Amino acid sequence: MNHHVVKEGNRPTAVSNAATTSRNAPASEPQGRLAIGLTGGIGSGKSMVADMLAARGAAIVDTDIIAHQLTAPGGAAMPAIRAAFGNAFVTPDGSLDRKAMREHVFSDPSARKQLEAILHPLIGAETEAAALRAGGLYLVFVVPLLVESGRWVDRVDRVLVVDCPESVQLERVMRRNHLSHGQVEAIMSSQASRAQRLAAADDVIVNDADREALEQQVARLHDAYLVLARSGPAHGGDPQK
Repeated sequence: MNHHVVKEGNRPTAVSNAATTSRNAPASEPQGRLAIGLTGGIGSGKSMVADMLAARGAAIVDTDIIAHQLTAPGGAAMPAIRAAFGNAFVTPDGSLDRKAMREHVFSDPSARKQLEAILHPLIGAETEAAALRAGGLYLVFVVPLLVESGRWVDRVDRVLVVDCPESVQLERVMRRNHLSHGQVEAIMSSQASRAQRLAAADDVIVNDADREALEQQVARLHDAYLVLARSGPAHGGDPQK
């Protein structure tokens, strides 16, 4: 199976791997390894779940971190972004002005497509490279727009959705990002609906309580993924049964 990518997260590197260095995989290994696609709406807690899985030995390839690296000062995407959108969307240090670009693409769908045409091929190539470098007990690709992309479901062995009520998403994102109710609703409306994500899910973690409840769900699923990883890719299996 080939693993490509699209885009989210908050860890400092694109690949988070809690396994020891002795588990580092040869370049060809990811094509035969258990691959999980982790997704969820904004504010659902994807990054927290990914961190918990990494702490248990999974290799995390976070597409949002890759996107941030590509649009940082000196990032590979910045020359094309500057050429397409102009200096108004570039900060003095040479990175993408995320706030200005976010407002622009939300108001202009053609601009969003233009930005995606620049970023998505670069993100895909970097994600592939990160997967080939990764060690870990199994691979987890964090992809916020996994359902929306239409390309991911067949490229991973299982889709894991982190779910919570939309009211919880709103509250979390407003508090975390200091955005208005309307701004968060606009972001949520640009993503797949909760029902669409759940329909695409093989596995679901419900993140609407405390951290302990989340840890318990992650631990159970991780143990099941280990069984699948040791027996080969998980097509058709159900680790939650």
